[in-house]
Order: sequence, then structure tokens, then C-alpha cells
Amino acid sequence: LDGTVCERCGSVVEKRALPQWVLRITAYADRMLTDLDQLQWPEHIKEAQRNWIGRSEGSEIEFAVSNSDQKIKVFTTRADTLFGATYMVLAPEHPLVPQLKAQIQNWDEVISYIDEASKKTEIERSAEGREKTGVVLVGIKAINPANQEEIPVYVADYVLWGYGTGAIMAVPAHDERDYAFAKKF
Repeated sequence: LDGTVCERCGSVVEKRALPQWVLRITAYADRMLTDLDQLQWPEHIKEAQRNWIGRSEGSEIEFAVSNSDQKIKVFTTRADTLFGATYMVLAPEHPLVPQLKAQIQNWDEVISYIDEASKKTEIERSAEGREKTGVVLVGIKAINPANQEEIPVYVADYVLWGYGTGAIMAVPAHDERDYAFAKKF
């Protein structure tokens, strides 16, 4: 079977948001990384743990949304590329999208795209080389804090809600995925 229906009963498989426990390991990342050095484990195992902990140094930057009191927060390890940000992308699950519904002029198209994205796994969404999909939020612009220029905002499934802030500043000159998306849209 292709994974869209249950192999036992034939009903449609769907993602559901369920309450769950979440551990904020980011609060302990420095300690965990330091303590790895004390373990008598093979180096390749410790390196895998370092990658899993995934500590990144960078900056959180807020972009104001035009004609709104809302802000879009991004995390970047390359704040020096801020001047090159030409558009922004929100994950389909980003809570800001429904909050901006009244300003989004193509809401039906946006909600249809979000519904389609919800049927894909995170692995499918972030697969290397897959064609980029997305939809512009017509009526929504973000303001680049570096130069005060208005830039478009998209919803695209290659941005994951559970990774970083669920929003990116797109810098096509410095990122292959951003370049591929910009070239298409």
C-alpha cells in the first residue's frame, strides 16, 4: 500500500495534533555537550550524540508584519546575510497564519495548500532535490529590519514547524533551497 490508507481497515490515514510531553533539551544542551567528554564511549557514538543535541549558535531576528502588530521571529546562524533576505517562509502549521486570516486575500488557496501539506511526512517535506511547493500570502508583507524593505511572505512545506521557529528569512544568494524556491516563485 502507499501509506494513504490503513492496511487493516482501509480508512484514510491522517495526521492529528495530540497533546504530548515535550522535553526542552535546549536548556541542558551545554551541560550535555560538556558531559559527553567524560563518557568512555567510542568517539563516533559521542559525535552522533553531539549532532542529535544539535546546539546551534545564532540570532533570533524579528520581522514586523506590515499593517499589523504581529512579528515573525526567525533563528539564523547567518545574521550577516540579513540584507540579502528577499522573502520569508512560514511552515504550514505556523500559528501566525490563521492569526493573519483577515489580511490574507487568497485564504482559500492558502488553506487548501495547508491541507495538502498536512498529508505529507516531515521526511517527504524536507527531502533533498524535491520540487519546492508553496503559496504566497497575498496581502501580507514583512519588513526587513536591516533595510526597512517590504518582502513577500509565503507558506511552504519545506519549512518545518518543529524546527527552529517554524519561519525562515530566505536568502537565495546563500542557500540552495531558498534559491530553488525563489527561482520557481
